[in-house]
Amino acid sequence: MLTRFERSLGALNEREFRFLYIARAFSLFGDGLLPVALPFAVLSVDRSPTGLGFVLASRSVSLVIFLLIAGVIADRIPRKRVMIASDLVRFVAEAAMAILLIARMATLAELIGLIFVYGIGDAFFRPTSTGFVPDTVSRPRLQQANALISLTTSTFSVLGPVVAGLLVVTVGAGWALAVDATTFLISAFFVWQIRAVQVTRSQAGSFLRDLVEGWRVFRSRTWLWVDGLYSALGSFAVLAPFFVLGPIVAARSLGGAPAWATIIAAFGFGAVLGGVALLRFRPTRPLLAAVPPLVLLGVPPLLLAGPAGTAAIAVAAVGAGFGLTFFNTLFETTVQQHIPSESLSRVASIDWVMSGGLQPFGFVVAASAAAAFGLRPTLIAAFAWIVLSTAVVLAIPEVRNLPAENPEWTSA
Repeated sequence: MLTRFERSLGALNEREFRFLYIARAFSLFGDGLLPVALPFAVLSVDRSPTGLGFVLASRSVSLVIFLLIAGVIADRIPRKRVMIASDLVRFVAEAAMAILLIARMATLAELIGLIFVYGIGDAFFRPTSTGFVPDTVSRPRLQQANALISLTTSTFSVLGPVVAGLLVVTVGAGWALAVDATTFLISAFFVWQIRAVQVTRSQAGSFLRDLVEGWRVFRSRTWLWVDGLYSALGSFAVLAPFFVLGPIVAARSLGGAPAWATIIAAFGFGAVLGGVALLRFRPTRPLLAAVPPLVLLGVPPLLLAGPAGTAAIAVAAVGAGFGLTFFNTLFETTVQQHIPSESLSRVASIDWVMSGGLQPFGFVVAASAAAAFGLRPTLIAAFAWIVLSTAVVLAIPEVRNLPAENPEWTSA
């Protein structure tokens, strides 16, 4: 008889998802290295904040520009090919950065250009991955599969920076990027092993027509565009102030970097708990279950406004991390369950553009608001926004009453 733990990992018994999961695990480990490895790589070439800003902006710009293009292409051609291509693009870009850094030949311009190329691969990977997961796992195990991926993402978001820090200190940022690059090559190898059932797609029209059709599918479902807008504005109005103003509060009132590191680690631990919870819990109305925990995102900013002690804020951050992963996993699963496969990557790309496109502005606005009105009012406003917006979203019947499966599909 299978134990409860073994049943929670049932999606890994399916060969195609098992290979996809292994591929994603290596890729996600590499993603956990980048936030530490990349800044120190840039600082080894140019120690000015402006230089690092240009590099980070280059990646964000390429990501936003190519996401919609990626969504259309991933709905036109086999997603397995797009996944492999995105891994190889990121491998080449990051390996080139690593070689230049290790050889001490890198320039800021080269890093800006190569991270732009890396961002293109990342842009193609994100919506393609959302569309590819349902092709590799049976529908009853879809949420479990997404939960396993979310759990792995959260785990490596905590462990990755630790490993990257050790690599940067011992062998240098260039070698840390080399390790990250290798993970993409391994990921491409395992994706190549997948024998996913090819989903029949409609005849592709012009690029613009396909993009417009994806937008039509997105806006035709009230629950989809409402939750997409809700999460995008939450990223803008709640997460951005937390990540921009939190370190400032920590530096001024909580003892500096160790306090902020504790809070961020607690956030990551909460995200792990959110992934664990969804290995078994399968709500019949997923959005009704997913939306309320996002209120927890407002508690750390509220406590930072005090400011409360580091321990209290860290406990709140555990809840915030849990709520964010819980929502994201259930929302992505719901999209995969209710959107036809031939439109899935386009719809996912629109959602990625909304959330990814607004967050950089959120960073700027949060800093400007704090300068104009003060840290405390800005952080309290973040809490008020998430409470108010959550109440509005839950008041919409199409959101709270949406079933876990599309009735048209389950009755067929």
